[in-house]
Amino acid sequence: MTKIKPFKAIIYNQDKVKDLSKVVCPPYDVISPSRQEYFHKLDEYNLIHILLAKDSPQEDKYRRSAKYFQEWLKEKILVQEDKPGIYFYNQQYKVRGEKRTRLGFICLLQLDPGKSSVFGHENTRVAPKEDRLKLVNEVKANLSPIFVVFGDKKRIIQRTFQQVLADKKPFIDIVDEDNVQHKLWRVDDPEVLKDIQEGMESEKAFIADGHHRYEVGCIYRDEMKEKLGKITGEEPFNYVLSYFTDVHSRDLTIFPIHRLIRLDQKPEMTGLLKKLQEYFYVEEIKDKTRFFFLMEKAGQSEHVLGMYKDKRYWLLRLKNVRILEGIIKEKPVDYRSLDVSILNYIVMQICLGVDSADNGHIDFSSNAEEFIEIVDSQPDHIAFFLNPVKIDQIISIALSGEKMPPKSTYFYPKVLSGLLINSLTG
Repeated sequence: MTKIKPFKAIIYNQDKVKDLSKVVCPPYDVISPSRQEYFHKLDEYNLIHILLAKDSPQEDKYRRSAKYFQEWLKEKILVQEDKPGIYFYNQQYKVRGEKRTRLGFICLLQLDPGKSSVFGHENTRVAPKEDRLKLVNEVKANLSPIFVVFGDKKRIIQRTFQQVLADKKPFIDIVDEDNVQHKLWRVDDPEVLKDIQEGMESEKAFIADGHHRYEVGCIYRDEMKEKLGKITGEEPFNYVLSYFTDVHSRDLTIFPIHRLIRLDQKPEMTGLLKKLQEYFYVEEIKDKTRFFFLMEKAGQSEHVLGMYKDKRYWLLRLKNVRILEGIIKEKPVDYRSLDVSILNYIVMQICLGVDSADNGHIDFSSNAEEFIEIVDSQPDHIAFFLNPVKIDQIISIALSGEKMPPKSTYFYPKVLSGLLINSLTG
């Protein structure tokens, strides 16, 4: 069963912090070094000072984060709510000019005790988990919610919002730098909370974003169990801060995550194209706009990748899916059919000789333009573009127990860090 519960959120004190848009930030794992610097300068109370502190030879950055957190609580920059609640969260945004609205709620999710209905779909990496675990051990709080999707067969989200909140004013209403509007409402009526909790018990929960944070939560829980010995299972460290939204919502937006490859030397394109032609129909497209249009269109019915180098664009259409059976033998069909798997196994490993797990040679971003600019200025770089993973593929792979390669999905917009914080000490 999927067990959730309300919590007493730690929030910014709006009597002291007048502009909440200056103190929130995206999740840590999508913040580049330049954006980290930007948020550090934006406001002295921006959560970035705790969430993603700067390295310093004079002071341990994780302890500094904990010091800020305690100081802000003492100064009442951050305050804890009096009553436990579940927080409904509305995000309004645009994609290619089309207005979209995503609605969900934020509460606590019980960490997998071995019999829950929580499924992940992405492989995680050691370094980010070590980093986040050090932070949790010092700050003892969930600073950002993980992102969870579920079937919502009982229409919990829409029904509760329409019946309880539709005519109420949100207690947080801000617009971020990407022009996404974020609104939060608090639900603390015991009967409504009970209805939500009972409705979620029969649902399967799929982690869409935040796999590292979820796994760190499990590690921290196990450490606390070993330290304390006997526990009830209801201690704060048995839960993780989570955002839930409907997996079937038409406004659930997934962007692709593209790859920028740094090679040991400038690639010899004639030879590379010849290797690629063994597996793909290779077509050069002169115009960038037409290239991305054709790539998206082709992706609806076949496996297609995009490649950019020397101010030239190529579409790579897989010749036959049976090619994958001999190359990705140890993985199930759903995994083999992912475009990112085709990129990793055929393009990177076979044609380029690059290990897809070699993070020193690979950068990830949903921003294609960013990678195009870098390739134009760096002779030893080459960019590959992907279409977004479909939600049905994510669910199928999660249910099978398989994991996608890291950085396979980018759910948009991100759930802001700093709106709600969950204390792990109660």
